[in-house]
Parts: sequence; C-alpha cells; structure tokens
Amino acid sequence: MPRFDSPRLLADIGGTYARFALETGPGEFTQMASLRCADHADFHAAVRAYLESLNWPEGAQQIAHAAVAIANPVEGDRVRMTNYHWQFSIDEMRQRLGFDTLVVVNDFTALAMALPRLAEVDVRQVGGGQARRPSVIGLLGAGTGLGVSGLIPAGEGWIALGTEGGHVNFGPRDEREMDILKFAWQTLDHVSYERLISGPGLELIHRALAARHGVDAPTLQAPAITQRALDEGDALCLETLEVFCGLLGTAAANLAVTLGSLGGIYIGGGIVPRLGEYFDRSPFRARFEDKGRFRDYVSAIPTFVITAENATFKGASAILENQLRNLQASPGSAILGQIRRARSELSPAELRVADLVLAQPRSVLNDPIAEIARAAGVSQPTVIRFCRSLGCEGLSDFKLRLASGLTGTVPVTHTQVNTNDSMLELGAKVLGNTASAILQVRSHLNRDTIDRAIDLLLSAHRIEFFALGHYSVVAQDAQFKFLRFGMPCGAYTDPRLQLLAADVLREGDVAVVISSGGRLPELLSVVEKAQERGAKVVAITASQSPLAKKADVTLIVDHIEDIATHLPMVSRILHLLVIDILAVGVAMRRSPDSIAALGDGPDEEVAKSGRSGAAPGVSTASPLARLTSHSR
Repeated sequence: MPRFDSPRLLADIGGTYARFALETGPGEFTQMASLRCADHADFHAAVRAYLESLNWPEGAQQIAHAAVAIANPVEGDRVRMTNYHWQFSIDEMRQRLGFDTLVVVNDFTALAMALPRLAEVDVRQVGGGQARRPSVIGLLGAGTGLGVSGLIPAGEGWIALGTEGGHVNFGPRDEREMDILKFAWQTLDHVSYERLISGPGLELIHRALAARHGVDAPTLQAPAITQRALDEGDALCLETLEVFCGLLGTAAANLAVTLGSLGGIYIGGGIVPRLGEYFDRSPFRARFEDKGRFRDYVSAIPTFVITAENATFKGASAILENQLRNLQASPGSAILGQIRRARSELSPAELRVADLVLAQPRSVLNDPIAEIARAAGVSQPTVIRFCRSLGCEGLSDFKLRLASGLTGTVPVTHTQVNTNDSMLELGAKVLGNTASAILQVRSHLNRDTIDRAIDLLLSAHRIEFFALGHYSVVAQDAQFKFLRFGMPCGAYTDPRLQLLAADVLREGDVAVVISSGGRLPELLSVVEKAQERGAKVVAITASQSPLAKKADVTLIVDHIEDIATHLPMVSRILHLLVIDILAVGVAMRRSPDSIAALGDGPDEEVAKSGRSGAAPGVSTASPLARLTSHSR
C-alpha cells in the first residue's frame, strides 16, 4: 500500500474528548491518543500537546496536511463550538501549526463520508431490511449531543449533508414521554431530540423518571446510568435506557422518511456502540418500524450500529484526500483559479498582491485594506487596482467572491462529448455543459457593475454595439432588443465600419464592445477611439483581458472554448444572456410602456391574442414571455 509523502494529522473533537491519530498511508492510522478537552486551554493547546507527545522516528517528515472533525457546524473561517468553549480561526490555526492544509468539517459529515468505506466487520445490523444500492443513507448518533447527517449518491461518489437535525423539536408518543417533556420544560424553553438522545439527555431522562415515580434517586452521570442498568440491573436505570433507545428509534425513522434513506440508517456516536447486545433487544427497532401508514416503507430499511473505532478518522481522511486532489486538479476556488490564470497579465505590484492572496486567502478575507497592502508591500490603490483587474468593483466585492470560494459552492463541471455518444447522451452533455457554464458566470456577476452598465445605457444619447466574427450575432441581437425600446442604436460587425462609427461617437454615447477573449486589436482600437471622443465603454468579455482593463464598465464572462478547433457555442450563449440581463434591466427601469416594447411590433396582435408561443404557464403579456418569444 503506498505511503504518503508526510504523515497526515487527523482529529475528532467532541465536547469532552479530543482524539488524534496520524495517517501514514491510506487507512493506516498510528499513534492514536485521546485527550480530555478540559485539560487544555484551547484547540491549539490540545493539538500542540498531542504533537509534543509523538514518538517521531529519526528523520521523519513533518506534518503538512491535517483534517479536523469537530462537533459543531462549520461555516466560514471562524469555528465556535456549541458544546464547549473552544473557538478559533481555521487559517490562523493553520499558520500557527505550520500546516500547508487544514480542513475542518462537522464531525458527522466526516462520519457520513466514512460509511461507504466501512467493511461488514465494522457494522452490526439491528433488525431486518435490505439496503438498496446506490441510494440515500442516513446517519445519526448520540454522544455529547445528537449528530445527524446523510449521504446522497452522486455519480461515482457521495455528497455528505451537513445538518443540525438533532435540534428538531421533540414530540412525545405516550404519557410517559409527555411527563418527561413536562419535566424538561421546567428548565428548558425549547426541548429538542438532542436534549434527550445524548449523554446529558440520559441524565435528564433519569431525573424525569425519578420524579414521575416519586423516587428519591441519586443524581447520576450518563456512564453510571449505563453501568448500573447493564451490570446491576437497576430498575430506574434500565427504564432510562429503554426510553432512550425508543426515542432514538423514532428519531431514526423520522430521518429515514425525511431523506428517503433506502440505503439504510447508521447509528454512531459514543453511547449506542457501548450498549452492546442490549441495544439489539431494546425498543429501538420496534419504534423505528412503528410509523403508521409507512410501517412497510421503514420496515424495508435496514439499521446498523457502527462498531469501527476509527470510522470518523476514515471519513476525515477521505475528505482531506478529496480536498488535496481537487487542489492538484483545479487549485483553489473560482477566484483563486482566475488569479492563477491571470498572473502573466499583472503588473509587478499587482503580482505581489496576487501572491499574498494565493498564499493566505483567509487572512486576506479578514484583514482591512491597510493590512493587506502592508503584507504585500504595495500601496492601498494597488490593492484596489488588483481587485478591479479581476472584474470586481473593489475590495469588498472581491472579498465576497473569495469568501464564496473558500466556504464551498456547488461544483461546476464540464463533460467531454465523445464520438461514440448516443444522440441522447450528446444532447444531455451539451445541455449540461451549457447549464454548468451559466452557473459559473452567475457566480461572477456583480450587482454594482450591472447597475452601472444599465445606468449608462439608460442615459445614453445613442448606443452602438461592436463585435466580430462568431459574436456578431450577439451585437445584432442587442440592436434588435434596444431598437424595440425606441432607443437609438446600431450594430457594427465589420472592422472598417467599426472605426468609422467610433469616430462619430460623442460625449453621452455608449459603446458596448462584445468579445470572448478581449484581445482583438480591431476592437481595442474601437475602445480607444470611443473614449477619445468622450463616449463611455461597456465591455462584455473575459476577466484580465486588455479589453476588460480599458473599459469603463466590464461585465465578466469567463468560459474557455478553443475556437481553432470548433465554433464557439456555450460562450456565445453566455454573451447573449448578458445582453438579455441588460435588456430586462433597462426595461424594468423604464415606464410600463417601455417594458411592453419587448413584445410590441409586427406580431403585437398575435401576442395579445395569446398565440405568441410563450412557454406554458408564462403569461403572454409578461416581459419574460415577450423576451423569450422574440429571442427565438
């Protein structure tokens, strides 16, 4: 089995214990240790204590990559534990510990990602049912809290759900559970399932049952309740476990019908695996199947107890491996990838800002402009110029795009069309690639930039659209739409006419220049001539292109197509969509009569009679119906 270049640190952080391990190769865990959180001031102190305790072999490679599964929702850079007082910045912690990579995920997200990697010996089935493959899998487990997650099959992999499903409202099923709820209400405003199906929940149930029976029982912690029930046969403790397992069965059934978990429900956490055979004969499975009209549905779903000790480590390792693979294949977020591609176009000063962002993206996300400029060794205006060179309005807009990339977005994929594809496969791929490209452009849209472009168009004395080659149809489409508004405009697609048209522009006019690459000298000459005459220039083009840098307002459309080998298809559609955005924006800012101009004209009577060909369910009187009708 291949070994890693350097050992990887894995951690499983709960409200009581912090577990650590080194992974030296796929699935090879060594030097495992469990530290009490209460013995360490913060997360950094716990990690340092573990690292200092390691028995390093002579000449061992230091840790470069680490993954932390933590009992807490993880959103953005700042992590604040719900069931403990630790909090930290992910990027700051990465730097303090000297790691190249630090991935922090919810502990149940990590456990969910481990499920497809568990062997038969790592789980124990409780009750009947047969898993369907591939299908959605549900996961929940009790420890300091109640974790809830799930896995959705996606192609050859899985998507893990990061949820806080343990905090849904608890619903009692009988008088005993109603009495427990009333007891909990004495001290809690909101009683969730986590308040009862957890270590603290065992203790609450025990106290509630003692009060219900009028018994003066000692206050016991969860481990003592379990030990007295299983080893000593204590009646109150046994009833506590009975209630606990029944509630867990109901929660598991709720999760199964919510997710449609035909692939099975898995039970993890620190409590259930320790109950051993008692759990198998507990009310858990009976309550799981007690779902009224859906009894047959849930009865066919199997339930499993996770018995593997290192399951969370396996899931954290899988997430880390996937992260490293993505960084190698397509480094960073969309904006980080854009910066890497643009390095050759940047000035030396802008390049220093780029290097800082690529090396410390989370620090840049949190730092003020003065600190960013100081760290990069440039002036504050240089930082702003760098942001604008990427199609951003300024530093705030740049940070929004950077944050979106760092916190995770829906992946945008492109599927290669092959010669042996069927017509159905070909159609699905072309549509899928177009949809993916549209989603990517949507992530680059900037509200302020669109607003500025629309303002310029609305106030223009005249609008001229310029494009060449395959993008000429985009300029002609734009001319058609804006003429319907009664706005003076023209479309120029011949290089000789373009310069003549630009030479008669004047102050108050707007030139809209449409170019996929933004490097054609003919169009760059048009921009220079238009600005020389006092006109404003709106560019629809790629980021980092010469055209993007010259224009007064730039609408970014980044999509790579090799026009040397095939006609531009997706990129032309993207440019047409940007024209549609501008047209609809102008229509919305004008009077109702001008909005109606999207549909008025030679086919006015057809539109009014409802035979315009609008999509089913779309009113033929709406701007959307008219726009889509005339776009065809």
